[in-house]
Amino acid sequence: MEADMYVTVDQDAATLAAERATFGALAESVRQLVDATIRTTVDLEEADAVRTEVDALVARLRATQVPGSYGVNITPDGTFRNHGNAVVGVRNAIAPPLQVERDPSGRAWASFFLGAAYEGPPGLVHGGVTALLLDQIAGEAAAAGGSPGMTGGLSLRYRRPTPLGELSAEAWIDRVEGVKTYVHGELRDADGQATVTCEGIFILPRWAREQLAEQGPEDGPTPMTRRSVPPSFE
Repeated sequence: MEADMYVTVDQDAATLAAERATFGALAESVRQLVDATIRTTVDLEEADAVRTEVDALVARLRATQVPGSYGVNITPDGTFRNHGNAVVGVRNAIAPPLQVERDPSGRAWASFFLGAAYEGPPGLVHGGVTALLLDQIAGEAAAAGGSPGMTGGLSLRYRRPTPLGELSAEAWIDRVEGVKTYVHGELRDADGQATVTCEGIFILPRWAREQLAEQGPEDGPTPMTRRSVPPSFE
């Protein structure tokens, strides 16, 4: 990802809250549609009728839209609007989404529910989905500790099957070596048992290092260079 994918937008807290409420509710409705599509037993004629209605709604939403991906927007107060993210994006119906809590010591954690849309083996979460979630939560931990970066490597150990339903994830910084941050994490079932553990390396990218070197402390927050203050992903 390049620096120009981070765009500063002039948006106050009230407008951001209204956007989160409206588009968060829309994404949740689409999330329910996905679940209903997987589990419905209506006949083919009814399914075809529903598809026609859905197509009409898609056309209405496409009347105006951004080109390409959503990217990350940054408000004047430094809040990161990561609304298209596949794990925490408030606009993204693919995302559970995770509501991540953070501690400046370099920890991040979240509780969430995974339903039928995330199934791999019967009744279990797809292994690739668990990797996606742990990648995100580990990156959040690195950022929370003031050492953000892009994933340079992520190794996972699948200790036991992860059941669909109520789950949690937690990650913490193990150590920081220059531009590299080493993070450990785990995904847990409803009983608190670790089902998947991970070790990740997060590296501050070259463009961000160059930006950090050029940026003076008076220049304000910029993406990936706020090493003393964890970014707030909303």
